[in-house]
Amino acid sequence: MLSFRFFILCLVGSFAIGAANGDNDAVTPEATQKPRPAATLDPGITFDWVHVDGPYVAMTFDDGPSAKLTPKLLDLLAAHHNKATFHLIGENAAEHTELVAREAPGGHEIANHSWSHPNLAKMSDDGVRSQLRRTEDVIKSAIGNRPTLLRPPYGSISARQKKWINQEFGYKIVLWDVDPFDWRRPGANVVCNRIVKNARAGSIILAHDIHPGTIDAMPCVLNQLEAKGFKFVTVSELIAMQTPIPPKPSASPKSAGPRSTSPSPTPHD
Repeated sequence: MLSFRFFILCLVGSFAIGAANGDNDAVTPEATQKPRPAATLDPGITFDWVHVDGPYVAMTFDDGPSAKLTPKLLDLLAAHHNKATFHLIGENAAEHTELVAREAPGGHEIANHSWSHPNLAKMSDDGVRSQLRRTEDVIKSAIGNRPTLLRPPYGSISARQKKWINQEFGYKIVLWDVDPFDWRRPGANVVCNRIVKNARAGSIILAHDIHPGTIDAMPCVLNQLEAKGFKFVTVSELIAMQTPIPPKPSASPKSAGPRSTSPSPTPHD
C-alpha cells in the first residue's frame, strides 16, 4: 500500500515539474492567444471603427514589410486601385526601406507599430518612447514624412499611455473591429469569409502581410467587398469622414386603443 501511494505521489510530482518547466503539453490555447483590444475608447484619440456616411472601410496590414509577401500585396492593391494602411515594425522597415518607399506613392498610409512588437502596456515610458521614436525615424527617412498613427502591438496599451503618446507624438491610436485571426493561419478561405462576413461601413479591418494565407485571401476579400459596394480608404481618410452618431429615437408613448390579438409578423433580419 505504501509503495502504491509513493508511486502516485511521484506521478503527480512529475506533472507539476513538467508544467513548471513549460512543457509544450502544458500550454493552453488561451495562453498563446493575442490580447483583444479594450472596448472603452477615447474619443478623438482611439479608433476601432468610424461612423461614416457611405460604404467606406479601411484595410490595415500589420508587422511588415515582408520581402516576399508585401510586393505581391502591393501589386494586387494597385490592380484594384485600392488603398490600405500599413502598420510597420521598425526592425522590418529598416531592413526593407525600399518597400516602405514603394508603399507611400501608391496612396497607402504608413503607420507606426513599434520597433520590435513588444507589449507596450508592460513597458516603461522611456522604453515605449524608444520603440516609437526609432520606428518613426526609419519611416521618415524612407518616405520623407512622419507617421501620424500608432497601432500598439496586440492592441495592448493603457489609457495613460494613449494620452501621453498622443500629446508627445501626435499619434491617433488605431485598433480594429474586424479580426480574421489570420495570425493563426486558418487558411485563405477562412480569412476571406471572416472579413467579408463582418465588414460594415466604417470598419477598420485587421490583417498581416507576413502570412502567405493572408495574401492568398486578399483577391477574394477585395473582390467580394467591392461586389458589396465597399470602397477602400486609408485610416486617416476614414477618420476624416467621421460623422456624429445620431441619437437613438425616444420611445413613443403607447396608444390607448385596443390591443391587437393578431400574431406579430416574423422579422426577416
